Amino acid sequence: MYLNCHTYYSLRFGTFSEIELLELASQYGCSSIALTDINNTSACLNFCRKAQEFNIKPVVGIDFRNGAAQKFVGIAKNNQGFYELNSLSASYNHNNVTVPNRAPELKNSVIIYPFETVLEENVTHFKSYEYIGVSVNELRKLPFTKYINFKDKLVIQQQVTLRNKKDFNAHRLLRAIDKNTLLSKLDKAEECNPTDIMWPLSELKQAYAQYPYIWENTKHLFEQCNIMFAFGENRVAQNQQTYLGSKKEDVKYLKQLCYNNLAKRYSNPSHKVKQRLKTELETIEAMDFVSYFLINYDIISYAKSKGYIHVGRGSGANSIVAYIIGITNVDPIELDLYFERFINPYRASPPDFDIDFSWKDREDITQYIFKRFNHVALLATYNTFKYRAVVRELGKVFGLPKEEIDRLAAEKQSTKPLDTMASLVVKYGKLIQGFPNYVSVHSCGILILQKPVHYYSATNMPPKGFPTVQFDMIIAEDAGIFKFDILGQRGLAKIKEALEIIKYNQPQALPIDINQIETFKKDPNINALLKNGRAIGAYYVESPAMRGLMQKLQTQDYLGLVAASSIIRPGVSSSGMKQEFIKRQRYPETRSQANPKLLEIMPETYGIMVYQEDVLKVANQFADLTLGEADVLRRGMSGKFRSRAEFNAVEQKFIANCKAKGYTQELTLTVWNQIKSFAGYAFAKGHSASYAVESYQSLFLKCYYPLEFMVAVLNNGGGFYSAEHYIHEAKMCGASIQPPCINTSQFENSIQHKTIYLGLGYLKSLEKIVIKRLLTERNFNGAYKSLDDLIDRVPISIEQLTILIRSNALRFTGQPKTELLWQAIFKCNANKANTPQAKLFKPQQKQFTLPTLKTTAIEEAYDQMELLGFPLCSYFQLINEKLQPHIKAKQLKQFNNKKVLLYGSLVNTRFHKTSQGKRIRFCTFIDQEGQYFDTVHFTKVVEKYPIHGLGVYACYGKVTADFDFYSLDITWSRKLQIIPDPRG
Repeated sequence: MYLNCHTYYSLRFGTFSEIELLELASQYGCSSIALTDINNTSACLNFCRKAQEFNIKPVVGIDFRNGAAQKFVGIAKNNQGFYELNSLSASYNHNNVTVPNRAPELKNSVIIYPFETVLEENVTHFKSYEYIGVSVNELRKLPFTKYINFKDKLVIQQQVTLRNKKDFNAHRLLRAIDKNTLLSKLDKAEECNPTDIMWPLSELKQAYAQYPYIWENTKHLFEQCNIMFAFGENRVAQNQQTYLGSKKEDVKYLKQLCYNNLAKRYSNPSHKVKQRLKTELETIEAMDFVSYFLINYDIISYAKSKGYIHVGRGSGANSIVAYIIGITNVDPIELDLYFERFINPYRASPPDFDIDFSWKDREDITQYIFKRFNHVALLATYNTFKYRAVVRELGKVFGLPKEEIDRLAAEKQSTKPLDTMASLVVKYGKLIQGFPNYVSVHSCGILILQKPVHYYSATNMPPKGFPTVQFDMIIAEDAGIFKFDILGQRGLAKIKEALEIIKYNQPQALPIDINQIETFKKDPNINALLKNGRAIGAYYVESPAMRGLMQKLQTQDYLGLVAASSIIRPGVSSSGMKQEFIKRQRYPETRSQANPKLLEIMPETYGIMVYQEDVLKVANQFADLTLGEADVLRRGMSGKFRSRAEFNAVEQKFIANCKAKGYTQELTLTVWNQIKSFAGYAFAKGHSASYAVESYQSLFLKCYYPLEFMVAVLNNGGGFYSAEHYIHEAKMCGASIQPPCINTSQFENSIQHKTIYLGLGYLKSLEKIVIKRLLTERNFNGAYKSLDDLIDRVPISIEQLTILIRSNALRFTGQPKTELLWQAIFKCNANKANTPQAKLFKPQQKQFTLPTLKTTAIEEAYDQMELLGFPLCSYFQLINEKLQPHIKAKQLKQFNNKKVLLYGSLVNTRFHKTSQGKRIRFCTFIDQEGQYFDTVHFTKVVEKYPIHGLGVYACYGKVTADFDFYSLDITWSRKLQIIPDPRG
């Protein structure tokens, strides 16, 4: 009998979840309640899903408000009514308009106006679907108004927002956070009433005993409402059902695509290929996934027509159909990819295709999808209140000083006594922590549905301009709504731009087919980059951890890279299996130590679980779980299911089956713990293989066109390392690096033969409008001849001109920077307002005679550090100390187990926590010759000898070897002083 219930998805207003609302309703004897969150339907699908567990009939609607002011409540009589309400809410959200006082006519919904609003507006006419909602408190007023005679229009509207006094306090704090005000200054109009609680049903009926018709009207209204969605095992796929309008035509088209393209992938297809293709096509048709494949194919076809590069990954990369029609570039026959990971008879959801595009192309792909298909929306995600953020917000609400807020936020488990206010902040911070704060856009999920989007949810219109539903991927999958993952990444942008740069910098080069993956895999020069850890700039294989792993494994082939990209993940690594895998890879005689049964199941990975497929294989073949039960483990690892109960039940069966098969308890628990260690981290093998394909494309460019590739890396935001380090890498590849120049530089970096000109965009304080003017004028009227010529042709302030001069962007004049600076000051009146208007006539510039002024290399370096963020020279050229006797990185092998001194320029540093929670630090340096060495700073030295930013460090420690990869265990380290800034 409650028509106006809120959850905490009534953002910064409600105080408990939809599950807690159902628990409360069940406790108070309700057989049906209506969820009506404020201006959104985020919780509606899950509310419907969970209501059956409480034997409660779910009713859903929307509480339409402007801020905290309630205008009306819409209740859906059926699914069409839900569609109407969602569409209405979206019309307000998308157009950013206020909710009107009266609702439009809705054929399948009921509208309830609050009693107080009806009184204020003196409403006398109501349509058949409109009602007046009266709360328990408002019953006292009712007899003294004319509305006592509107007997057929009165219903119960006892709002439910709170459970108790604590909830009311939390509600007020949320409202203060929302209004960004002190709690003491919060307007009462922004709060709900302390009486907005749920009563036991018997007490509620007693409260309305004098007005039995109100009770009957409300009961009749509930009886009219029936909303139905199918979930879990009963769900029906809600994605677009056909591609060509007919399932029969779809099947025919998919088969045609496969057999027409088969020769492109397999010049002489084997029986195994043909049988796999036949099996997959039959399974895809039987499981009704044909349209899903064809829609993905459509998206890829559009991308190819535009010249966009893509990577298809996820479990869908296990499919030969996906490989043949071009969704992925991973050959499942070559890799023996486990078909059941991709599709099995127990899997109700479509295979997972994550399709990566260049970050520059992704928006166009998204635009295409919205234009191409009828019912499209972005998927949402919830941003929740995190502890530190909520403590900061509550600290402001209570008026605490900034210093105390900082302390409370930093000390989550504070042992210091807290005063009253601070205690309240911590107390309510823990209560509000985890509440939804706002609905955001999922990073990559797009929904392409059979029915209109508003059949399932209202939509928001974020700044990107694409309608976005108000629920997340977990409830979406429960309801049979499966996302298409369209991602943007910089790795593909680097490949695409590198190809463009090669065309203009090496016009004589032969055309490059970047999809010749099979050729790249077999190229010894490319594989040598992997083996020697020289893959800087290449997607996914450039980090210090991957660089070290490649050298430990001595990886020099595609399959080795596929395995490496998975074993570096925390699941394999934390279980100790990474080290075991390296040992068995490097020393074949140790493979016999593997359990024979596991070795039989996973011969390629030496009896070690590396991929998600391995968990399926082990669960099925080692512990005799069904494929359905094994898939529970797979879903548990990926975090895509709600309850641990299902996972725990499978755990018990796993252990029981192993015991029945005669395995020792030690072996059983060892294998099970390996499975558990994968949680949230394991890759599907096809996913790893897809990454490896992109890595090989990058490695090809790095191997044969290193300079052009490094320019593309720099122009696309780099990767794991800083721009400064990629510039160093370009130098190591033979490039000459030139600072920005107004006659040769573009906005971004460019290359001429072997000379890389840094872009004008690198100059931190140089305004974009100035760069635009400089380049436009140069493009139309030619290179600048002198400082006078620049001043005559481009309107520029003395401040912006000074940046250009100090960065040496006018070095073509042959004049020292200091001289140019004085000339600029004399020629430009810095106090006069500068006009963007170009001069009609060329003025006669005065000439000044200046004494000879010179700039030193050290001054140049300091200017570069200030204007670019880094010097173009090595930090070794700036140190102000004499180096002690030391060794170089290439000599580490000669001093294994000995203590040595190395000097290195810091490249990267990162912390890691031990199992005891203590910090250790890993660093990567380059020596004077530009060669890498790595250091480990264990707990004893990590705080004693801190690393303070970029520069040259003296590193003293013991050389250790881990599978022939040499590093330094630090005893002490010290940052060297640099020459003081001579500029004054």
